[in-house]
Amino acid sequence: MSGEQTKNKPAEASAASADLLIDAFGRIKEEVHSVAEGLTVEQSVHRVDPDANSIAWLLWHLSRVQDDHIAAAAGIEQVWTAQGWADRFGLPFEPKVLGYGQSSAEVGAVRVESIDLFKGYQDAVYEQTVGYIAGLAGTDFARVVDERWDPPVTLGVRIVSVISDGLQHVGQAAIIRGIVERTTDGR
Repeated sequence: MSGEQTKNKPAEASAASADLLIDAFGRIKEEVHSVAEGLTVEQSVHRVDPDANSIAWLLWHLSRVQDDHIAAAAGIEQVWTAQGWADRFGLPFEPKVLGYGQSSAEVGAVRVESIDLFKGYQDAVYEQTVGYIAGLAGTDFARVVDERWDPPVTLGVRIVSVISDGLQHVGQAAIIRGIVERTTDGR
């Protein structure tokens, strides 16, 4: 193998890793759109029991977590504040709130005038996420981004965690949508 081919291997591996991660975040975005498409505001706030999460809360929360965690890792401002999404949503929370540990009443307070806000915010978060991930090199994934855990969390682990969280929450939202649609169809 020539020296040039050997030198390109790490760059190719980094590009492949970034492409896989971008694909995973793209799946979250696609599923957010799928869950939100054609949904009414009333359907979005339906709770299967009085303390359950709503579709609205799940879509907002998964995008907030992605926005917060990726912005922190990249050392940049969150889309939530930088692009005015906090004002557009108009939720009764401080801009730094992500949804962790919220009370049932706070979950119920996530209500918006237009379902398109969830899609638009996720799109903006996705664009910032992709822009950051596309520029990562293989060694970047081993960088420690959170020392509050034992062992400390690396960038690679944080990114996978955000993907996992996003896919779980959008899956939960899809299940709730199915329940809402079956209930309102009279089945």
